[in-house]
Amino acid sequence: MPNTLIIYSSTDGHTKTICRRLTNSLKHGGEIKITSLEKVKKFDLYEFNKIIIGASIRYGKHSRELYKFVDLNKDVLNQKQSVFFSVNVVARKPEKSMPETNPYIKKFLKISKWKPKKIGVFAGKVDYPNYSFFDKYIIKLIMFITNGPTDTSQCYEFTDWSKVDKFAKELS
Repeated sequence: MPNTLIIYSSTDGHTKTICRRLTNSLKHGGEIKITSLEKVKKFDLYEFNKIIIGASIRYGKHSRELYKFVDLNKDVLNQKQSVFFSVNVVARKPEKSMPETNPYIKKFLKISKWKPKKIGVFAGKVDYPNYSFFDKYIIKLIMFITNGPTDTSQCYEFTDWSKVDKFAKELS
């Protein structure tokens, strides 16, 4: 029986990258499966001991599909060793880099009414060169308002990979 299922909800792919890093860092003998939120329907969640969900933020929100998934599967998630982490750029600020201080985590848990056994938050990245015209300038405006980087010719990665690795070790 596979031990761990890692599900990612990623807008630009960075959350998927973090999930892959978790997969490579998890140190146990069990099997690990990784899938997108869109493809998770092909899995029977009851077959897994641990379910890890990583989700990104876009324009201040987790995806509607994430909320729907959690709502439909809350019973099994609450029965399992469930884990949730959010990837958002606001977590680049030390005062918003912990689950108990990150506004997106707090909002998600309040709305979803899910109580994961472990919660994490990681700073994401701003990848201006790969955004659409609209996204590039809306995100630039958000970064300007929040004192973030605004040079649209650059990519800014804020992820603390040692924090990701430490989180993975805590999950092992």
